[in-house]
Amino acid sequence: MSDTIEANSVVSIDYTLRDDAGEVIDTSDGGEPLFYLHGHGNIVPGLERKLSGRTTGDSLEVVVAPEDGYGARDPKRVMDVPRDRMPEDLDPQPGMVIGMTSPDGQTMPVTIAEVSDESVKLDANHGLAGKTLHFAVTVRSVREASEEELSHGHVHGPGGAHG
Repeated sequence: MSDTIEANSVVSIDYTLRDDAGEVIDTSDGGEPLFYLHGHGNIVPGLERKLSGRTTGDSLEVVVAPEDGYGARDPKRVMDVPRDRMPEDLDPQPGMVIGMTSPDGQTMPVTIAEVSDESVKLDANHGLAGKTLHFAVTVRSVREASEEELSHGHVHGPGGAHG
């Protein structure tokens, strides 16, 4: 197996993600590297494209525009919900993330954006939607995916999902 990143490679990376102001949003520094299955949409598309063809030991800086990251903010994903439709035991606070059931029965995270006496404004956009992402990445390892990983679409074993 080549140590070149291509479709169906299991890749581990060390990374630091920053926003436009240089603030760290997420990092693997001080922890385990991130393992993902290349070509299966496990990481944002803009970063995945830039990692294609890279090899173990490569380090790179990648700037990912919103459309190649978590998408643009969608105002249709922001809604006002009357306070009496919220759970009675909930004390809604701006910035709080709660689960909301979608029409198809899936639970999705939403962020409480604003709270008034009459309503609660919920934002179902991803927290990084509309943001330019700045990644510093080092490729730690590349290996061929197992048949089970390919059939499940994600990494198993160390650094990946188990079971």
